[in-house]
Amino acid sequence: MKNVKFLATAIFATVLFVSCSNDDDAPQPVNEEEPLTTFTVTLEPDGGGTPITLQTRDLDDDGPEPPVVTVSGNLSAGVTYNGAIVILNETVSPPENVTDEIEQEDVDHQFFYTTVGGLDVTTEYGNFDVNGNPLGTEFTLTAGAASSGVLTFILRHLPTKPNTGLDDAGGNTDIAAPFNVIIE
Repeated sequence: MKNVKFLATAIFATVLFVSCSNDDDAPQPVNEEEPLTTFTVTLEPDGGGTPITLQTRDLDDDGPEPPVVTVSGNLSAGVTYNGAIVILNETVSPPENVTDEIEQEDVDHQFFYTTVGGLDVTTEYGNFDVNGNPLGTEFTLTAGAASSGVLTFILRHLPTKPNTGLDDAGGNTDIAAPFNVIIE
């Protein structure tokens, strides 16, 4: 009987000791994600000309309405374009420019540009995070030979940096915006 009382007291003391901890650490701030309702890519031809705008707009975010996707024109073969990405949250008034937050948290984000369907383009990052790794809200795009396909812009949150591309980047996809593009 003495052994049972001793064992019960030992177990109780162990549980009490283990359950007590120092929780004085300040909680990590929660970075709530806002809706990304409008994604706009502006492609300015190097040397002048009419800019091309690619935009996907989904004002009900994940609601039942599909996004409205527009491409203002075709790319010209052999032309290099200076690209800029702007992301807005238009569920608030005035609209919030989410791109500013992405650029402030540059080490936590990276854009990737992918193509399918034989689209002949090459891209090069134009801006980088504080560690010299690609961010990608600015870029150059060079249109190759006449072709067509899908150009997709993918924003990853907390990717592995450096990486060799989307396949080993890890992280979570914040937005993926595909556009049907024609080069003539």
